[in-house]
Amino acid sequence: MTDSTKSKLDKEMIQPISQFFKVISDKTRLSILFMLQEQEMNVGDIADALDMHQSAISHQLRTLKQNRLVKPRRNGKTVFYSLDDDHVFKILEQVRTHTKESIPDEQKK
Repeated sequence: MTDSTKSKLDKEMIQPISQFFKVISDKTRLSILFMLQEQEMNVGDIADALDMHQSAISHQLRTLKQNRLVKPRRNGKTVFYSLDDDHVFKILEQVRTHTKESIPDEQKK
């Protein structure tokens, strides 16, 4: 890959990568992603788990959906959410592993 090609690629990818990190930097959205990593959930279950109003959770899920981090599945009147694909799971696992490694041993207890 030439330097000009690499530079063009980097410039094209910087904005979407930055947007991804902006979306997951919110602690509520990040909490939702980690919960959905474990199991599919509906808005009410997420709201109860986070002790928040359903409208606030719906707003965060809309942002996650627009950024292709979660996907909905309708079952009757209930909509269940899950991670959009395996990439999201892998990214979260990498971040979790990195964070655990960077915590000093005395704080892990």
